[in-house]
Amino acid sequence: MTVRIEVTIGAPPDQVWRALRDPELIRRWHGWHFGEAGSGLDEEIRFIYVDHVAEEDPEGRVLVLQDSDRFTLHETADGGTLVRITRAPRGANPDWDAYYDDITEGWTAFLTQLRFGVERHGLAERRTVALTGALRDPAASMLDALGLGAVADLPVGSPYKAEAVPGDVLEGEVYAVAGHQRALTVAGFGDGLLLVGGRGGIGALLTLYGTPDDRFGDIEHRWTSWWETVKTPEGGAGAETEGLGQ
Repeated sequence: MTVRIEVTIGAPPDQVWRALRDPELIRRWHGWHFGEAGSGLDEEIRFIYVDHVAEEDPEGRVLVLQDSDRFTLHETADGGTLVRITRAPRGANPDWDAYYDDITEGWTAFLTQLRFGVERHGLAERRTVALTGALRDPAASMLDALGLGAVADLPVGSPYKAEAVPGDVLEGEVYAVAGHQRALTVAGFGDGLLLVGGRGGIGALLTLYGTPDDRFGDIEHRWTSWWETVKTPEGGAGAETEGLGQ
């Protein structure tokens, strides 16, 4: 079965293509910051989008990564861009088969972040907090654990307001629903984004804009401290932020 991941972005294909090919722009939507001053993210971007590109066609707007995941851009009738990732078939790289679903979940999350970053912030600089790993209770959902269970069944565009367990009153709208993931805008994070995962090692990804150091540090401390109390010990680093490891 061919796995495709798609998102439509309200920006012309040339602009979106630049966001896929300029490392300085890629770091404003791909993944999250880790390593000293975000150096780990920069190394990951270089590995994926520079050193291990198998095919690049700027005119056709086609990008194929070494593991054969294929990005194509298609102009929509209203001048926007459909971004499609066609995943390499399972078994194309046996070394990565165990992580196939995790990688699919990752690409789904990152395309949502690309769309949000382009449409809402013109790919401005961001700050991130990533909670990775799994909940200790395998039957629990991340939304419920965060105190956000009421938004689980809301359709895209619905307003919401809830107090999250880490201590923030979150308010915004349901931005996207993609597979097992829910993305919520958060006014208090500088019109930021909270992406809550369902599987694939992604618990939650927070993206914040225009957040001063002291405010960011407070948010980072509360969210990561809470995560340490509910994640599985084998979940790895568990809480990853700008300046910490992936």
